[in-house]
Amino acid sequence: MKKVLQTFKQGWCLLVLLVVMCYGQGARAQSAVTIKGVVTDARDKQPVPGASIKILGTQFGAATNINGAYSFTATVKGPTITVAVSFTGYTTYTKTVTLADQSVFTVNASLSENALNLGEVVVTGTMVETSKKQLGNAISTLSAKDLQGSPVTSIDQAMAGKIAGAQISQNSGNPAGGISVHLRGNSTIVGSSDPLYIVDGVIINNSYDQLVDLGGYSQNRLVDINPADIDHIEIIKGAAGAAIYGSRASNGVVQIFTKKGKSGAPVVSVSTQFRSSSIRKKLAYNTEPFRFANTNANDLTTVPVQRYDLQSMIFRNAEGTENNISVSGGNDNTQYYISGGYLGNQGIVKGSNFQRGTGRVRVDQRFNDWIKVSAGFNYTLSGSDEIPNGGINEAYGALTGFIFANNFVNPDPTSGIYPALSPSTVTRTNPLEAINRFDFHQQTSRFIGDIQLNITPLKNLSVNYTLGYDNSTQLATGFIPVGNTTPTYNTGYSKRADKLDLLLNNDLNIAYKATLGLFTSTTSAGATAQTERISSSSITGTQLPPETQVASSGATVVYNDARSTLNILGFYAQETIGFKDKIYLTGAIRNDVSSSFGANNRWQYYPKVSGTYLLSEEEFWKKSSLASIIPDFKLRASYGQSGNLTAIGAYDRYNNYNPASLAGLAGVVASSQLGNASIKPERQIEKEIGFDAGFLNGRLGFEFSYYNKAVKDLLLYVGLRPSTGYSNQYQNIGNMSNKGVELLVRGVPVQNQNFKWNTIVIFSTNKNVVTNVPGGILSFANGFGQVAAVNGYALGVFYSTYFARKPDGSLLLTTAGLPQAEKSGRDPVTGQPTGSTLSKVIGDPNPKWTGSFTNEFTIGKHFSFRMQWDASYGNKVFNFTKRVGDRDIYGGLAGYMPELEGKVPKGTSAALYSIFENWIEDGSYLKLRELSASYDLKLKMLNNKPLRISLSGRNLLSIDHYSGWDPETNAAGQSNSVRGFDFTEVPIPRTIALGLNYTF
Repeated sequence: MKKVLQTFKQGWCLLVLLVVMCYGQGARAQSAVTIKGVVTDARDKQPVPGASIKILGTQFGAATNINGAYSFTATVKGPTITVAVSFTGYTTYTKTVTLADQSVFTVNASLSENALNLGEVVVTGTMVETSKKQLGNAISTLSAKDLQGSPVTSIDQAMAGKIAGAQISQNSGNPAGGISVHLRGNSTIVGSSDPLYIVDGVIINNSYDQLVDLGGYSQNRLVDINPADIDHIEIIKGAAGAAIYGSRASNGVVQIFTKKGKSGAPVVSVSTQFRSSSIRKKLAYNTEPFRFANTNANDLTTVPVQRYDLQSMIFRNAEGTENNISVSGGNDNTQYYISGGYLGNQGIVKGSNFQRGTGRVRVDQRFNDWIKVSAGFNYTLSGSDEIPNGGINEAYGALTGFIFANNFVNPDPTSGIYPALSPSTVTRTNPLEAINRFDFHQQTSRFIGDIQLNITPLKNLSVNYTLGYDNSTQLATGFIPVGNTTPTYNTGYSKRADKLDLLLNNDLNIAYKATLGLFTSTTSAGATAQTERISSSSITGTQLPPETQVASSGATVVYNDARSTLNILGFYAQETIGFKDKIYLTGAIRNDVSSSFGANNRWQYYPKVSGTYLLSEEEFWKKSSLASIIPDFKLRASYGQSGNLTAIGAYDRYNNYNPASLAGLAGVVASSQLGNASIKPERQIEKEIGFDAGFLNGRLGFEFSYYNKAVKDLLLYVGLRPSTGYSNQYQNIGNMSNKGVELLVRGVPVQNQNFKWNTIVIFSTNKNVVTNVPGGILSFANGFGQVAAVNGYALGVFYSTYFARKPDGSLLLTTAGLPQAEKSGRDPVTGQPTGSTLSKVIGDPNPKWTGSFTNEFTIGKHFSFRMQWDASYGNKVFNFTKRVGDRDIYGGLAGYMPELEGKVPKGTSAALYSIFENWIEDGSYLKLRELSASYDLKLKMLNNKPLRISLSGRNLLSIDHYSGWDPETNAAGQSNSVRGFDFTEVPIPRTIALGLNYTF
């Protein structure tokens, strides 16, 4: 690997030298010109700030200021230049300027709304800008405006409901969230299905490590990036578009571009927001003023009790603030953007909170007419106070203690001692003790930086080099004091864990554009060298002495230390041929080698090919009546392959050894895992077809895509025969498929000078099927063995016990009138089930379809209103929370009340407890995800600059039939295989925010 890297370094130096030589040979007469103008909205004649102005074929350009004005100086060649003015959601305006003897040119642009916007410029991963009309695969874009107006804490949270083909769900209502993003379904079983995130060319870490057990909840590291710093986002969903990223792109790619400075006087933007969050819905709890004296089914003796509303003692109305400030400006050669932000967000569980401080600097410097350097630096320091939920791996936690509690016991302490609320047979933590005595913290220090060099030695030739750096240090501590109600750590518990992630990427990209008669050509090639280093350590102490919180002071101390390094080297070449600006063909190949690949599969190749046909550019179309009805119509098709190496450990290809000590001598012993020299990344092969159509002169746009995605060589942990001497081995053995449809409709039903109505409808389906799983069934621990990969079904189906039924479908009850689980046989005399208990697929957490409906209204020049509804249909939720709360020995939920009231036989709850089919519920929902209204107030004392006042809400309403807190949460956190599993995860809160924003 070192030799390959050295070769790459030498090749890079030769390539730069060649480029410089080309520049020296290609230099010719140049002239300096000034381009200036004003960009306005064609509807209301208002300025369009942030619009991009570029001279095509060069790196010269600028962006409009708050007044829509721009001005820049460029050194150009040739008798003419073409100026392009673009802005997301508007038709691109172009104008050809004849240079002659002038040096100053005015190019004003009036931009019209365009729902389809095929002329929108995007970056496809090769750092080469192209318009959407040339792409043979679907790509989604979000502007800064799309991310505003909602009290979110992270970028992925803000993306929910805004992307066709993306299932974005919030797993936890903790103040830092916990988001899962699946683009076009699941692509792996044991790996991660999160997309590859790239910020300004930097491949970033979005891991969700749980350094101390918080009950399944974990923060995405994307929460470290301030959404207020984002300019726009581009989402590449399928392998056909993401193949250029090779072994890391099987789950799609999300490219995030941050804000940059603009030429002109300094512009200062200040915003503040106050938030209030509360639980949207409480679980119905047991209010019966009596309980059974015992669990004997024949003894109906009751005892009077007082019931307590534990949820009111655990949850609170939480408050939060967010403040941001930015300064940007510059001149033709130097532009800068500086920002700072602070977020303080309380959680709805008492004692929980999250704080984040961010600082970002970006400087763009042009040295001459062919060399430009851009550098960006972002630092984040975040911290949180956590209240563990328990449940998945541990028995401690506030919400775990709540659901296992007998709510007829007063939870308040007596003489400083908290009483046990759960039965002695299954002890759990008093939830108030977890809130008031436990001490769990997390802290992250993170630096993300990039340096980019852009060289244009010849017209239409560009060379881009990017050095990206992402370094994060996470620190987590957990403390449970001596003498508590926790069953496993009543003698005390202390843990300190840290994790250091370092990602470094070097990317070199070269592109050349040429026009040959009726043909246009874009040729690009490049290479990347990436390194990922992870170091983690922890110390856990139990049996603590009094008055100490240090882990090393425990009577039993356990240390862990782990380190790994992953290197990736990749090369690619891509060619796009255009014919008459209506037909485009693209072909590319990516070649990857990684230190984690087995020696027998060291090099991996990922091809792609795509085609686009702008049918509306044909003469017969333009001359027919179709042109007036459908002015824009594009057909597209693509094929591509990409890989996923998240399931491969850095050293899984080796036979690893564990330390051992014998007779006081140090040594090693073989681990139970056998290495695999043939291990390789999981491979995704995708075919996509679709069309884009525009109607009503750009006021209505349709985007339709159908994809068929096959995933092969899935990595699974396979059991081995004892004769091998090992227990398990990672093997490329499973297969998976995803087939789906994506539809996006964007329209402007009403548009005049005083009123505009924008609407967006998104509809997505995905059918996931797993095949070739060894043994047919692979169960997952995070679902308590009730969630599995089953051949012929979607990943993560619920596989467990089900009701015994009569031939007519009604329940077959026991002789005592109680429900029972189905078994392998029937007693020939009584007809009662006998033999072993059976299991089958009893539910699927994957929705049949998802969708969203967004409406934006602009009234006059000052008032705007936005509403977004999100829908999920056909998914099931395993309500493990209700299963526990309805059981007789706990009985804290209202579902146990019919047994107390005599409406069902005593013992019914105990019988239902082991029949898991009973706890599968419909998880379909229609949510009012976002609602916001804003008004631009102009005051003389503020120089008539608009002060924007906004009122917004998130997760205000959920229309569903789910009996739990929220059908969207997931106790297994960001687990890819265990979804829709509800076991005492913090519910997603209803949030209302009041904000002010002023720019001057």
